[in-house]
Amino acid sequence: MTKLRMMVRTTSKGWRLLLATATCLANAIPAAPQQMDHAAHMMHRMDGGWRMPPMDPNMPMIPGLEMALPPVEPFLAAAGIDVMTLSEARPSEVVHLAAGDTFHVDVTIVRRTLNGHMAAMYGYNGQYPGPLIQAPQGSTIVVRVTNRIESPTTVHWHGLRLENRFDGVPGLTQDPIEVGESFTYELHVPDAGMFWYHPHVREDMQQDLGLYGNLLVRSPDPDYHGPAHREEMLVLDDILMDDQGFIPWGKEAPTHALMGRFGNVMLVNGVTDHRLRARPGEVVRFHMTNVANTRTFNVTFGNARVKLVASDVSRFERETWVSSVVIAPAERYVVDVLFPEEGEVAIANTIQAINHFRGEFYPQVDTLALVGVAGPRIDDEIGAAHATLREIEEVAAEARKMRTHLGRPADYTLEATVRVQGLPLPIIRSMEMDTLYIPPMEWNDAMPMMNWLSSGAQVTWILRDLATGRENEDIHWTFQQGDLVKIRVFNSPDSFHPMNHPIHVHGQRFVVLARDDVPNDNMVWKDTAILPVGSTMDILVEMSNPGDWMLHCHIAEHLTAGMMFHFTVEGPD
Repeated sequence: MTKLRMMVRTTSKGWRLLLATATCLANAIPAAPQQMDHAAHMMHRMDGGWRMPPMDPNMPMIPGLEMALPPVEPFLAAAGIDVMTLSEARPSEVVHLAAGDTFHVDVTIVRRTLNGHMAAMYGYNGQYPGPLIQAPQGSTIVVRVTNRIESPTTVHWHGLRLENRFDGVPGLTQDPIEVGESFTYELHVPDAGMFWYHPHVREDMQQDLGLYGNLLVRSPDPDYHGPAHREEMLVLDDILMDDQGFIPWGKEAPTHALMGRFGNVMLVNGVTDHRLRARPGEVVRFHMTNVANTRTFNVTFGNARVKLVASDVSRFERETWVSSVVIAPAERYVVDVLFPEEGEVAIANTIQAINHFRGEFYPQVDTLALVGVAGPRIDDEIGAAHATLREIEEVAAEARKMRTHLGRPADYTLEATVRVQGLPLPIIRSMEMDTLYIPPMEWNDAMPMMNWLSSGAQVTWILRDLATGRENEDIHWTFQQGDLVKIRVFNSPDSFHPMNHPIHVHGQRFVVLARDDVPNDNMVWKDTAILPVGSTMDILVEMSNPGDWMLHCHIAEHLTAGMMFHFTVEGPD
């Protein structure tokens, strides 16, 4: 689990001046009914297809941006097609595959109704999320993917230590799957756990429009995660909408390139009203996956008792009690939850939101799903076992070996920062002013208009190798299979707009050794880990898998805005 620090600064005179200027401008004109809510007015204004995303009515309009639009064309799926001619999407289905089985996946345009609006979206086999594929640990399965949407795509099998040519990265491991074409993936699954699949072509659009699904690799050990009465999947997402439907995406480059595209409508398993039932005393195992473009969730389970069991690629050294689970984009967590009594339990995203313009914090709780707890109570050995926190000696033994690397210098040090060019001058001026608060985590979009107006053509997110000064795609590291590589990543708080970053390593697994020089006392194998602003994270990567692989930020807009590079692991040949 990630522990977060807070950084507070005093209010700058410049920021107070900006707020006062915006307030004066708003008060200078008598308030007519149609002028009282600039956000509502802008939200309905159509100009070449763009609509400004919803804003908190308490946020002042930055002078000079009243009529500004992103410098890219707007995109909506299936433009010009009658939505009623599209097949209606259906809920995800479970597919059980044995070793050697072949499964066919069509990437299609579908019709969906979300938040009362009918629109075109994408789906794997027309489902939301895509099919839940289950396979036994150690097996090899075959998935043949056919592209039937209007643009090229690939499928990345997130977290799998699979053969490099099936990793789904265009230009590195495969050519994009063009419209009407197919590609066959052979997936070897050496690790037990919950993995997921998504595009690696403009995932800021394609993934947000519904292209994501889970791959559950079953351990042959029936007691791998310990006892539970049953399991449920929670695929966490959000999507950005107003009262006309989806806010368009950027066609040539992503919008929302500063903070990533936060949604304002929460989705669990592709729907806005996910509901479950449980009995008092029942232990439900939740496999959680965050597929959102940029949002990090802080998931709470009401009055239920929550045991943290596993994460991306393994179990923890020891199980722990938690009050909430912080889950960044692309991460997975496994929790066992005991519902103690009858009633309705809200699974919620519980955060302290911030309004940058007013320098205010406020609690924000968004219900993700509701669990109706009713019926005869369950009192059995599974409920009793939930009270015990297990230690997993297999993981602990691996962790002891990893900890021997705590004292040695990092092999490589990366700095995360950002560079901008061509942003509207009011955005530059406002961001240059010292803000009241630099959050280590962006739980919410605290500056939705400035974020929306910043495109991937104007913002370059950077991973910089401090030893060489090389950045992003100019970095190329080479390792030998079997190397244990210590990488230190520092998230600079002094850039134009500091932002947390979920760092993802393809094709390998790693442990987080330390954060801010504090050793990790409960390790777990990961493929993605969140790096708050101002923090340093030391990871130890086990280079077990030969090939050419990516390392990148998993905020979709940051990846598309350059925050990535590749490295090579050479095999014995």
